[in-house]
Amino acid sequence: MKTMRILITGNMGYIGPVLARHLRQRFPEAYLVGVDRGWFAHCLSDKRGLPEVVLDEQWFRDVRDLTAKDLTGFDAVVHLAAVSNDAMGKRFEIVTDQINCKASLSVAQAAAEAGVKHFVFASSCSVYGAAADGTPRSETSGIAPLTAYAHSKIDTETGLAAMDTDMVITALRFATACGASPRLRLDLVLNDFVAGAVASGKVEVLSDGTPWRPLIHVRDMSRAIEWAIQRPADNGGRYLFVNAGSDRWNVQIRDLAQAVGAAIPTAEVSISTNAPADNRSYRVDFTLFEQLAPEHQPIETLEGTIAELRDELQRTAFSDRNFRQSGFIRLRILEGLVDSGVLAPDLRAAA
Repeated sequence: MKTMRILITGNMGYIGPVLARHLRQRFPEAYLVGVDRGWFAHCLSDKRGLPEVVLDEQWFRDVRDLTAKDLTGFDAVVHLAAVSNDAMGKRFEIVTDQINCKASLSVAQAAAEAGVKHFVFASSCSVYGAAADGTPRSETSGIAPLTAYAHSKIDTETGLAAMDTDMVITALRFATACGASPRLRLDLVLNDFVAGAVASGKVEVLSDGTPWRPLIHVRDMSRAIEWAIQRPADNGGRYLFVNAGSDRWNVQIRDLAQAVGAAIPTAEVSISTNAPADNRSYRVDFTLFEQLAPEHQPIETLEGTIAELRDELQRTAFSDRNFRQSGFIRLRILEGLVDSGVLAPDLRAAA
């Protein structure tokens, strides 16, 4: 039986280490290759080992430079590489389009030319933007991207849908990521709340707490990707965009904060009830994903995720009250690399 060859772009971020470990467990004989510039390689919250040891190869490359020759022989490409949230998209707006959209489509085209069978794009439920009526957004709902990051995701989806190829393409519109990872990010809502509770005894909600947000644990994201790299074309179509998450993980921000407070009773929960409304509020309908991928549904719980984050932070004696200005916030890393001259403003290596 032919050994499956899988390439993961952006593997040295938050999701990549968890995904690589999951794929190694599920496909012990697979040949796994990571591609990453290594901007966040040093951001290890778990010092017990380098996550990339589960890979067969690690390429330190810019995804903007990948060619069909590079991708020849791979069965699947999982494209995680991106300028990865709203704050970074605002600070690096032009580069967000260049990397998140144009480079994503270039990698997909190279994969198609190389004969790759499956291309998985990490999209986002943020494309829905605002849903004032509170109706859960399905794949047939209108979109209302509010940020450069969200625009880059929907623009990539549009380009992928227009590709003339037999390659099976899956755009997973992921809910907001959360949960423990060897390269933990604290610029994500649930992770931020738990970090604040552990470090300073405070859970601070900077909005009025009413916005809805769907969440998904990084391990459940990995389960969805496992499904997508094997999905036959007759299960959803040659090109598929699908909400990836679970209805039970549609949560209002204030309820997330209260759940963290319940798990860490020493923490004080404060909600800015007089704060301006946050327009980024949406609930998401995950019915299609449940129908297409019944064996790869999210299995993590909110309570378990909070407890794991709490325990991991406490195990490492996390106590940085100023963590929002630290390396746990990816924007701070990028700004530091640009300000120090390591990276040019276009986020390529400075000459």
